[in-house]
Amino acid sequence: MEHTVPTMPAARRPGCPFDPPKELIEARGHGPISRFPFPDGHEGWLVTGYDLARSVLADPRFSSRKELMLHHPLIDYGDIEVPPAPPGEFLLMDEPRHSRYRKPLVGKFTVRRMRLLTERVEQITAEHLDAMEKAGPPADLVTAFAKPIPAIVICELLGVPYEDRGLFQEQVESFLSGETSDEDMMAAYIAVQGYLAELVAAKRANPTDDVLSDLTDGDLTDEELKGMALILLSAGFDTTANMLALGTFALLRNPAQLAALRADPALADRAVEELLRYLSVAKTFMRVALEDVELGGRTAKAGTTVILSLNTANRDPERFADPHLLDLRRQDGGHLAFGHGIHQCLGQQLARVEMRVAFPALINRFPTLRLAVPAEEVALRPETADIYGVKSLPVTWDA
Repeated sequence: MEHTVPTMPAARRPGCPFDPPKELIEARGHGPISRFPFPDGHEGWLVTGYDLARSVLADPRFSSRKELMLHHPLIDYGDIEVPPAPPGEFLLMDEPRHSRYRKPLVGKFTVRRMRLLTERVEQITAEHLDAMEKAGPPADLVTAFAKPIPAIVICELLGVPYEDRGLFQEQVESFLSGETSDEDMMAAYIAVQGYLAELVAAKRANPTDDVLSDLTDGDLTDEELKGMALILLSAGFDTTANMLALGTFALLRNPAQLAALRADPALADRAVEELLRYLSVAKTFMRVALEDVELGGRTAKAGTTVILSLNTANRDPERFADPHLLDLRRQDGGHLAFGHGIHQCLGQQLARVEMRVAFPALINRFPTLRLAVPAEEVALRPETADIYGVKSLPVTWDA
């Protein structure tokens, strides 16, 4: 019998903050694809299997275009018209518009270039660990460590002046958190857009040594550059910040794995990949079928919206042995935490560098690091947020 997931789960199981909602895990048990009735009556599909999710992400018959995203898995917006993505915001575009914006950036985020940033990431990380140590326990790891490291790195890459970073970070958080009112979120979004417009104009007039200045030396308009900067900013800050905080939480709840990482620095690369798979903070993507497509023995008709549950796909027992186990020595890699296909995360190597540096530095600086509150009292982001994570992570240590 064909399985249906009647509503998008809005909460995770009590005591299981790292696992996908149980309804999604149960859906995967029925097969890699389920029917999903959207709140507005649209009949769509929910993909929870690894192989099927990966194939959709790589299939040009499925679109990412913003103007086709008419159906929301949690909200009935009625008969709305969705405009195309603004210039430069290439994550919500298909080819060939997508390549116009992504192609100039590819060379800025190569593995080699990002590894050259390691020394600077180490310096930023050490500065924040120094500040934590000086202030003494307890601390909120989110504000003291997880947020500022990727925020400083992405601001430096974009060329945001030092004196603007605090306010800039605050506004960005407001429209990415998913926890502010629609009015406040829109106000923050407009403020960030305005700031980026001024920043692009400044780089155009007086280029400096940063990615945004490099991009002004081409045929991209100021409006396009502003949209590209917004995508880089969103992708480069919120996801990594939540990986650092939620990843630390997961390690603290798995002391044997934490001890293994502390004892073996060479484990850092594999540990980062396993935490990415296990947590999958960018948990859900959507695509729209441009034509009738056979999908796991079903037919996704043209115009049908398909939800890809990447956090569930990354726990697929047909792809990963003991998928709900955090195992930093895991051999079966190839997760979908960064997506797949033409929209695979451009900044993934930067995120890897930041995590590869930050996790070992933190646990080695504070060997007695532990939660300062019971695990069930750690405040989690809601499932409605685009990026999953913790709101705060109170920790303490033996000073």
